[in-house]
Amino acid sequence: MGSRSDWPTMEHAAATLDRLHLAYEARVVSAHRTPDRLYDYAKTARARGFKAIIAGAGGAAHLPGMVAALTPVPVLGVPVESRALKGEDSLLSIVQMPGGVPVATFAIGKAGAINAALFAAAMLATDDAEMASRLDAYRDAQTAGVPETPSDD
Repeated sequence: MGSRSDWPTMEHAAATLDRLHLAYEARVVSAHRTPDRLYDYAKTARARGFKAIIAGAGGAAHLPGMVAALTPVPVLGVPVESRALKGEDSLLSIVQMPGGVPVATFAIGKAGAINAALFAAAMLATDDAEMASRLDAYRDAQTAGVPETPSDD
């Protein structure tokens, strides 16, 4: 994430990955304040075995695009809600990448963080039967948790 203040959003991605027993690391890597850290993190991602990077950022939200420009590892962008524009600025900054530098972009906030984690799991599940099984179980539990009527009566 681009800042510690992004954690209340990104912790939902972490919780989803935990639920799926999918290993990850959570780091603060700012495109603006720690450019050397960003460069090192992105440039070494593939060599360190990363299969996907979920990058959450608010405001100008340059982190996902900068990471995508520096690594061939798929980048999943999560727009974090900002005070000024409620995350619309973050969304537009992430989704409007130029052709040739793709960032898969998700919804603003909690839903986007959860969906980015589920998307990462789905990518891994294409050639990991255990991950596919855990993802199927997650989806089955989600379906089972939807009531048929709007009240318990």
